[in-house]
Amino acid sequence: MCLAVPGQVKEVYGEGLERLAKVDFQGSRVEVSLAMVPDAQLDAWVLVHAGYAIEVLDEREARETWDYLKTAGLYDEIPPALEPKP
Repeated sequence: MCLAVPGQVKEVYGEGLERLAKVDFQGSRVEVSLAMVPDAQLDAWVLVHAGYAIEVLDEREARETWDYLKTAGLYDEIPPALEPKP
């Protein structure tokens, strides 16, 4: 089974096909290639699979994806950045 998970871009560096980002997944920051999503910017939500951002998401899509993952029992909690705001 393949799984792609949304994360939020916290740092961007490099250029072209060597463009990378530090992406936050519930407090863990992972280096991810942005080669497939050249329009991804700082604070954007991206869908990541196997070390590559494969799609830029809006916050609603990222929240829905985390909700699905939680419902499927793959994660216990939704990242704080996506929790409903009072």
